[in-house]
Amino acid sequence: MIHGKKVVVVLPAYNAARTRERTVGELPADVVAAVLLIDDASRDETASIARSLNLRTTIHPKNLGYGGNQKTCYAQALALGADVVVMVHPDYQYDPRLVTAMASLVALGVYDAVLGSRIIGNGALRGGMPRYKYVANRLLTAFQNVALGEKLSEYHTGYRAFSRRVLETLPLQANSNDFVFDNQMLAQIFYFGFRIGEVSCPTRYQPESSSIDFRRSCRYGLGVVWTSLQFRGARLGLVQPPIFGSQRKREARADATNGSAARPRRLR
Repeated sequence: MIHGKKVVVVLPAYNAARTRERTVGELPADVVAAVLLIDDASRDETASIARSLNLRTTIHPKNLGYGGNQKTCYAQALALGADVVVMVHPDYQYDPRLVTAMASLVALGVYDAVLGSRIIGNGALRGGMPRYKYVANRLLTAFQNVALGEKLSEYHTGYRAFSRRVLETLPLQANSNDFVFDNQMLAQIFYFGFRIGEVSCPTRYQPESSSIDFRRSCRYGLGVVWTSLQFRGARLGLVQPPIFGSQRKREARADATNGSAARPRRLR
């Protein structure tokens, strides 16, 4: 619990046996009420190690993809009664100790979502981020800040905290099951009128850290551009993509008008 809010950490996992214990070991036990690990049909000992650490573990019988894994993560966290949900990559790339700071900002109502930014403080390159990934990150972020009319330091971090209301409002099932899920989610948060904050997060790029290859990185980049164009089209009333469903938009904005204590709505 933190500020009277139940904090649940979700770990979307795929072949993360070598880094699981270090990640879990640094989570703030005095804050986190439960840790959920969703194993996306790993080929290593990810699930068995998670169970040895007494984590709540779910195994997908077949690989659903990074986005599909997160859909299960958030559904299960909400079912446990989470007020704040923090996604931590189990590959030890991000510092688990920042869960307290990120969850606090959400629990206090300062922000509806908080990102752990690798860019603030210039920690990305020092932490080993490949230079081509850094350049792509900066270019895509600049493009999205213009397209979405926002000002984030980066849109591509995998370290995120969300309020229950955000997760119950966004039409997450309409999102991709692939890596662009992350970016679609941030665009949805802005589209529905929620607030996003950022904290500086040191990063560690190690041989065992998860990463996508160049081909999938290109596919992700194209997905980011397409998501941004859909956002602009929806804002201008030219199109209504499923990820920006009009019914959801009306409900979310009505809630925002009535105040943050409005009754949350469940995913349909």
